[in-house]
Amino acid sequence: MKKIIKYSDEPLDDVRIVEDFLASPENLVFRDETVKITISLSRQSVDFFKQIAKKHHTQYQKLIRRLLDEYAVRHKNAT
Repeated sequence: MKKIIKYSDEPLDDVRIVEDFLASPENLVFRDETVKITISLSRQSVDFFKQIAKKHHTQYQKLIRRLLDEYAVRHKNAT
């Protein structure tokens, strides 16, 4: 059960305006440089990534991209 909040009409003391210190939404979005390609994947792989993406409320293409990025980084450092 939720507790009901009762508000009163009282004066506010010592109010000060704080300068906007948050970054704009455009500056918060981390974007990698991407290249569009065409790739054929097995139905089994696509279904797997779609299932995982749905469970985590994200896009399956993003999961595949992250997996490939991680693979590339690990193997680049190994050579």
